Amino acid sequence: MTSELIAVPAALLAAAANATASVLQRRAARRTPSEPQERRALISELIRRRVWLAGIGCLVAAFVLQATGLYLGGLSLVQPLLSAELPFTLLIASRLSRNPLGRQAWLAIAALTGGLALLLIGAAPTPGHTSPRTVAWVVAVAAVGVLISGLIAVSRWKRGPTRGVLLGTASGAGFALTAALMKAATEKAANGFLGVFASWQLYAMVAAGVGSLLLLQYALQSATLAVTQPALTISDPVASTALGVAMFGERIRLDGWIVLEVAGIALMLWGAILLASNPVSSAQAGRDRL
Repeated sequence: MTSELIAVPAALLAAAANATASVLQRRAARRTPSEPQERRALISELIRRRVWLAGIGCLVAAFVLQATGLYLGGLSLVQPLLSAELPFTLLIASRLSRNPLGRQAWLAIAALTGGLALLLIGAAPTPGHTSPRTVAWVVAVAAVGVLISGLIAVSRWKRGPTRGVLLGTASGAGFALTAALMKAATEKAANGFLGVFASWQLYAMVAAGVGSLLLLQYALQSATLAVTQPALTISDPVASTALGVAMFGERIRLDGWIVLEVAGIALMLWGAILLASNPVSSAQAGRDRL
């Protein structure tokens, strides 16, 4: 129980760092060329921008905090808490764009945080005590890979908000798999840090994380932050909870509690819809100043 209490603030701080990274990366991505023939040079263009590099620095901090949370708590607890990134994003975007939040924005924040609270109260996630077997990893990687590949394939035929939602969802699923690999790698720390570096999960985590980050860059370039961020924020905890229960033996309450959990998810989605039409989130796409 004590370790879980430490995992909660670590996860919330990771959410704040991720939110800052998203806003900074969004600003950098919107200043790059959007034509298909020019998108191939997207990453080489981004690494020349200090704003994007600052966002990467925030991602590193978020990574350390998330790893700490996953070491002390379960996927079903830590990853949903990272959904607090969305309200943090709105607050940070408002600050950088110097546009005050209106009633609708505050209502969106209340809906998102309230929905998250309902989800966690209903699910009451508890850490698992099992380490995934090789066959479980094969099934999980295959399932997530098929899902991501399908979303990318469909996104190639879409433009604008729809493309952003598809790629945002794909990156969320990728980050969920990254978190599962991260948790497995951190568990090796119990036998010393050399065990972490000797585990294949560490290097698979890096590969999955880099791939998910690249997907996020293209999602951010395809649509506004208000479109891509909800897709990422909702898909990540849902996929992470599924992986936590299926692979690590974590437990969540079902039966009658599922009503409260569904209500929480619905409230979060409503908050995301309110956020999508919020002028602060739309205006911050490239017009703010550091």
